[in-house]
Amino acid sequence: MKKSWMVGMMVLVFLMAGSAFGAEPIKLGMSTWLGYAPLYLAKEKGFFKKQGVDVEIVVIESPADRRAAFAADKIQGMATTVDTHVMTAAAENPVSVKQVLALDDSHGGDGMVAKKEIKTIKDLKGKTVAAQLGAGASYFWLNYVLAQNGMKLADLKTIDMKAGDAGSAFVAGKVDAAVTWEPWLSKAKETAFGHVLLSSDKTPGIIVDSLAFKPDFLKKRGADVKKIVAAWNEAVKFAAENPKEADPIMAKFTGQKPEEFSKEKTGVRFYGSKENKDYFGTLQKPGLLYTVTQRAADLWFELKLIKTKPKAADLIDGSFL
Repeated sequence: MKKSWMVGMMVLVFLMAGSAFGAEPIKLGMSTWLGYAPLYLAKEKGFFKKQGVDVEIVVIESPADRRAAFAADKIQGMATTVDTHVMTAAAENPVSVKQVLALDDSHGGDGMVAKKEIKTIKDLKGKTVAAQLGAGASYFWLNYVLAQNGMKLADLKTIDMKAGDAGSAFVAGKVDAAVTWEPWLSKAKETAFGHVLLSSDKTPGIIVDSLAFKPDFLKKRGADVKKIVAAWNEAVKFAAENPKEADPIMAKFTGQKPEEFSKEKTGVRFYGSKENKDYFGTLQKPGLLYTVTQRAADLWFELKLIKTKPKAADLIDGSFL
């Protein structure tokens, strides 16, 4: 009798384990941006497995290619910036998205460099500014900063350049200012004529990456999405408490040397459980994510990059936190 009871228990445990991983793997699409590295850490350290969910990390560097894969259900989760999720939801061929987890924000890794005589944002009026125009986090941030100072893009003489090229042009003395990122922020400070006019640590929660899924997938696999969130939180906590072990693992994901990763991560802030709850807030008392999402919708609509303007609340679901 005792033996048959134990056999029955073993079968039950086997069936429970099988059910945890019997479902299709959940594929998360992302670039090799260091802000997403804790997802890779969660995979390598077995945090997803510990939660009972099978996750695959799918590297897709281009946001446009990521969006196409998401639309075609080749990936189920998509990590990208908040403003890009808005673009996805309101594109010519829209794809419904729900942001369920904030991953990281730029905390000094992005910014604007300028000649030393330019001391405030308002001093940029009429000046030549290099920046990536048309869409993207840098463009969104520039427009946000200008609006905060009562200005518009039309107040500047803009030159369309990718962020790295913009930083290089400034260091070469070809423009008055540039929206760029590291290492060009540091290189600008090393010049005799330049300084960092504003860095992203002064605008917390504006350049943010989040993880989103389609609403119908959340209905079907919501329990597993909660497990992904739990594994992410464990990875963020582990990375903070064990950098000597975690940084080399995450550096493998980004293709950097561990010391390079350790240095660059100082410009990024990972969002753990508390940060997410604060950032999402509630429907009754919305957090900053609602403001940033709506601001992106307003801006892209105003610039005619989208034809319809979604409501922030339709793109956010904090119930998985």
